[in-house]
Amino acid sequence: MVVEVTREALEAMRRAARLAHPHEACGILLGPASRVTTLCEATNVHPSPQTHFEIDPQALIDAHRQARDGGPAVLGYFHSHPSGPAEPSATDVEMAAGDGSIWAICAGESDASDIRFFRSGKGGFTRLSMDLIDG
Repeated sequence: MVVEVTREALEAMRRAARLAHPHEACGILLGPASRVTTLCEATNVHPSPQTHFEIDPQALIDAHRQARDGGPAVLGYFHSHPSGPAEPSATDVEMAAGDGSIWAICAGESDASDIRFFRSGKGGFTRLSMDLIDG
């Protein structure tokens, strides 16, 4: 499966990862169907933000409320691995709902250049290919 991602959303993920370093950045992927058009950055409220992420629950509530009111759909989640690969960690696999949501994981210590996309399913994560599109 292919996920379409706007240049603006991809750059927002890279910027969020750079700014949060050495902590994990996180956010909510928004857009229609399988097209990520916007990153809604969120506060990482996990007690160990260097190695884990937890999206601020209020940000999730707000994003779902806006979607119900006609805003962009909540497609999935973004987070960074400041010193690890852009692959789901054991913790990611354990915490994922397996609900078909899209996960974007950004790796890298400073340039945050490597971002990969995955679909969270009942059997774990499936890697998605990405098409970069104009907003």
